[in-house]
Amino acid sequence: MRILLLLLLAGPALSQTTPMAFDFGSGKVQKGYTQVLPESVYSKETGFGFTKDAQLTAVDRGGRDRLRSDYCTSDQPFYFTVDVPEGSYDVTVTLGDAGGESATFIRAESRRLIGGAVKTAKGQFVTQTFTVNVRYPEISAQEKVRLKPRELAYLNWDHQLTLEFNGPATKLCALTITQNTTARTVFLAGNSTVVDQDREPWAAWGQMIPYFFKPGNVVIANHAESGEALKSFQSEKRLVKILSLMKPGDYLFIEFAHNDQKPGGAHVEPFTTYKEQVKYYITEARKRGGIPVLVTSMHRRDFDSTGHIRNTLGDYPAAMRQTAQEEQVALIDLNAMSKVLYEAWGPEASLKAFVHYPANSFPGQTQELKDNTHFSTYGAYEIARCIAEGIKRTIPDLAKELKPELTTFDPARPDPIQSWYWPLSPMITAIKPDGN
Repeated sequence: MRILLLLLLAGPALSQTTPMAFDFGSGKVQKGYTQVLPESVYSKETGFGFTKDAQLTAVDRGGRDRLRSDYCTSDQPFYFTVDVPEGSYDVTVTLGDAGGESATFIRAESRRLIGGAVKTAKGQFVTQTFTVNVRYPEISAQEKVRLKPRELAYLNWDHQLTLEFNGPATKLCALTITQNTTARTVFLAGNSTVVDQDREPWAAWGQMIPYFFKPGNVVIANHAESGEALKSFQSEKRLVKILSLMKPGDYLFIEFAHNDQKPGGAHVEPFTTYKEQVKYYITEARKRGGIPVLVTSMHRRDFDSTGHIRNTLGDYPAAMRQTAQEEQVALIDLNAMSKVLYEAWGPEASLKAFVHYPANSFPGQTQELKDNTHFSTYGAYEIARCIAEGIKRTIPDLAKELKPELTTFDPARPDPIQSWYWPLSPMITAIKPDGN
């Protein structure tokens, strides 16, 4: 089975109408599936495979069920990547082992949380489906997003769908990828507090929120990027990219303030040019039948002597609230929720929610990390829970697509850090993301 890399140099991407199906392991191959062995390293010729540093072995238990009788396994993180056209996909994985236990943690693209932890007992198999968005930098044959140098290494812009399998005992039996052309897309426009942070230990809410949605009907397309402001997001053609893909009924979540308040070419004043820019995003989304949603920016971690959060964002959250009221747009007041959340943690416990680590906590990190803007994976997850709660309160049509097991979240009672599980991805950096 050959899967060709589709380039957008001569026109729009072609449609991938045939599901891609992979049977992992050294046993007999299920009809209609392509066999994947540990040595199946990605190449442009095949269009699929493991990354070259993957450390895998194949196990064949025998038996009549060709998909479940064999698997590829590793106790180290590994990536499986497939060339696909731009779009959204339903990804179905089968995990388990007839002769033993398995434990896997699943992410997509740049550390995007989709599957979380999956454990199986001996003889048990789990099949799960996730809906994942794949984006290209190309907008047309003549136009593309102006990517920053650091983005060139992102797994979000590489014309491929990449899955990360992590955990102490991944046992991957089968994988299918089917294009989904009917899911409503939730586009995210924002900065480093929203982006899919591609390297540990940094994280943002945009890469956690896909986990909260049922597969099939909704997909998250996170176009946020570190260091962005409303004006720069436009000038780099990121908004144009979103609008080129937007369908009637899609959503556009808009969260900016941290970088807009700073001096420089992207600066805007809260009650004038900031509101004008936000209204432009709203108008352009509505022209295409999209549904804009405004999100007030979360606070920075800045406590006063009494343990209360100081406002470092000035009038920008108030201007966002005012704009939502004037334009009759749904508002998720993350600014208000984050104040309650941070103060519930307090000055000491909140350190665990942000990137605060002593030197040598991670490979190559010789300096202490102290960042009161950007989140740890735990903190990003808790912020995403606030976003999901905001969806429940203000966007009932979208709230229907949240997982039914998602409980009500009270920012005054955050999840305990002891319950958080996130095995580290292989890609790690001590370099702080753009923006503050």
